[in-house]
Amino acid sequence: MKQEAISSLIARREFLRKLGGAASCAGAAAVGAGTLGVTEDAAAKNESPAASGSFPTPDYDWSQHRWAYGVDATKCIGCLRCVEACKRENDVAGDAHHFRTWVERYVYLEGEDRPRIDSHHDPVNIEASGSEKEYRFANRYKDAKVKKAFFVPKICNHCTHPACVQVCPTGATYRTEDGVVLIDHKYCIGCQYCVQACPYAARYFNERKGVSDKCTWCYHRITKGLQPACVEVCPVGARIFGDLKDEQSPISLFIRNNRVQVLRPETGNAPNVYYVGIDKEVS
Repeated sequence: MKQEAISSLIARREFLRKLGGAASCAGAAAVGAGTLGVTEDAAAKNESPAASGSFPTPDYDWSQHRWAYGVDATKCIGCLRCVEACKRENDVAGDAHHFRTWVERYVYLEGEDRPRIDSHHDPVNIEASGSEKEYRFANRYKDAKVKKAFFVPKICNHCTHPACVQVCPTGATYRTEDGVVLIDHKYCIGCQYCVQACPYAARYFNERKGVSDKCTWCYHRITKGLQPACVEVCPVGARIFGDLKDEQSPISLFIRNNRVQVLRPETGNAPNVYYVGIDKEVS
């Protein structure tokens, strides 16, 4: 980044810090206006809503939950209904290059040691769909000798030690007490440090809004007792979601009954998306 850009970013950060200090003097009025949780600073966001009201849904107490996600790659059929549902639910740009969740295809051909990998935003797949607003995998291997193939759904891993939170200069990216990593777009200045820091390429920049974006596990849904949109529409049950504090929840049973693994554990981020049925090449 050029020196003038860095100076500009530092100046904006200082402005936000001073603005936050001024806002704290009139904090009672701001809280009374109902802007709890999302518009507080990073420290305040970690407070239990039981003491401060409700966030983000009335009567929801995030100290009573610890959310996690599972993916069974042995079941995924690459239908991409999850991608379509996510875009509709979360107002994600309707093209093949912006997404909160995506699906990768891993194909091992006879005589090759490493897989060939593609996703719905691959040019060949876009051409096969006929539109960037429709998603499918091209049947490019119909005449090849395929040794093994599988699909791998991917999303934000909502890490226990998220690198994106560490690099965010304004506290816009934060981890809630129930284990979900969110972005407060009121504080995001579009520096994209978090996009670069994520080892899973799970974030993208929303040019229209000038902010970073990513999967939130449909936080507006799960705090109301609903499933994430991608989980709800999966026709084969390849996506599993639930509360780890409930020993009988779908995710607790999934982890207990399977030999699960996480992506890139060596990064130290401690992901909370658990996989079965993937190879070591998946990262």
